[in-house]
Amino acid sequence: MSRKWKKMIWIAPLAILAIPLFIAIGGEIVMHLWNWLLPPLFGWREITFWRALGLLALCRILFGGLGSHGSGRSNVRRRMEERCEHMTPEERERFRQRMSERFGFGPSTGQNKEQ
Repeated sequence: MSRKWKKMIWIAPLAILAIPLFIAIGGEIVMHLWNWLLPPLFGWREITFWRALGLLALCRILFGGLGSHGSGRSNVRRRMEERCEHMTPEERERFRQRMSERFGFGPSTGQNKEQ
């Protein structure tokens, strides 16, 4: 048996046990924080564990990206770098100037050299 499979024999059962444990701990933390902060501050009702778990899932869906882990940002950066590699220096300078005009960035590198 390979070393990889021996390692998987230990990791798989631990992962199966750890996932529900982290979900339960997360639900408890959300429930206690909600019930500690929001009823006294805003007069909202206290929530149960299951509502806290639902709120945690909703926040994960809305703000967590469902497992994307911010890869969209790195893809944009990578695509822009690939495009810039194929540009001539004059095209890059024109691109910088258009971006500066459009989004109000500071002076481009070409303008710094002139002043």
